[in-house]
Amino acid sequence: MSLACCFLSACATVPTTVTNTLGMQMVLLPSGDFMMGNDTPPEDLARLYPQYEPKRLKELTDEAPVHLVRITRPFYIARHEVTVGQFRQFVQASGYTPESVADKTGGYGYNPSYDPATSRRGDAFEGRDSRYSWENPGFVQGDDHPVVNVTWNDAQALVRWLSQTEGRRYRLPTEAEWEYACRAGTRTQYHSGDDPVSLAAVANVFDADAAANWQKWQAFAVPAHDGYAFTAPVGQFAANAFGLHDMHGNVWEWTADWHDDTYYARSPVDDPAGPAEGEVKVRRGGSWHTWPLYARCAYRNWNNPATRYTLVGIRVVMEAPKPEGVPTRD
Repeated sequence: MSLACCFLSACATVPTTVTNTLGMQMVLLPSGDFMMGNDTPPEDLARLYPQYEPKRLKELTDEAPVHLVRITRPFYIARHEVTVGQFRQFVQASGYTPESVADKTGGYGYNPSYDPATSRRGDAFEGRDSRYSWENPGFVQGDDHPVVNVTWNDAQALVRWLSQTEGRRYRLPTEAEWEYACRAGTRTQYHSGDDPVSLAAVANVFDADAAANWQKWQAFAVPAHDGYAFTAPVGQFAANAFGLHDMHGNVWEWTADWHDDTYYARSPVDDPAGPAEGEVKVRRGGSWHTWPLYARCAYRNWNNPATRYTLVGIRVVMEAPKPEGVPTRD
């Protein structure tokens, strides 16, 4: 009997969903294995993404080699991204001051009069600026929208507080856990298939509504209107087979791992946790402003842990107790 089967037969004492202190719905995922990464040749990607210059399709080398990963222990992951309302509850209950406020440099935000050509890096958004923070990304958000302008360090503060408050271990997902959760048993570019247009049903990505504010990138937009030019309330799009929403799009999600272009070549099979050290942390999944190529299951992006941006948010993991009768993998 496989470890996953043993778990499922013994999980009567382990609830399949848990609602935590902040109202996050935590979904229990079984242990299992999957093929992580992507090695689709650039010429095949060109057929899926004909509007992209070849250079972009050749720069995805950190997604290879495709390799077997075993997730040896079941774990809970949030059904939705952390919302503005949940993050506010955390801040009020803990007394924590998010970095965009604490260091007085602010975050990034949408300003229709801002010209990217005026910034050193050509950023699509204005910042850093003290006007912008997790409470103000330059566009209207309700409490049910995913929080943005949160740093990796902010995310760590959140999971530490949840762990201390509930007596359960919360953390960010490893990069492997994140991709396992996103794929939900699939091997396609998205959990909805290979066609970028399939994202219209499952993800708030760069589409015709968002492109209205960035006309020069119209060619890269999903040819659909989802009704959201910016973030959408969490859970508005179809879930994947694990019952998780917004694994593609809405906001990028921080993971626990340091990034290394060559890590996959030496990654252990069981529960890889990323390099021991590094300079930038991996974020996954894409956002409401992300072109389809960069919202794929296998795409890896990264930022300094102190980065705060109007596209980046959080999804948390809660470790599951080991049910009685489940063998330990040697």
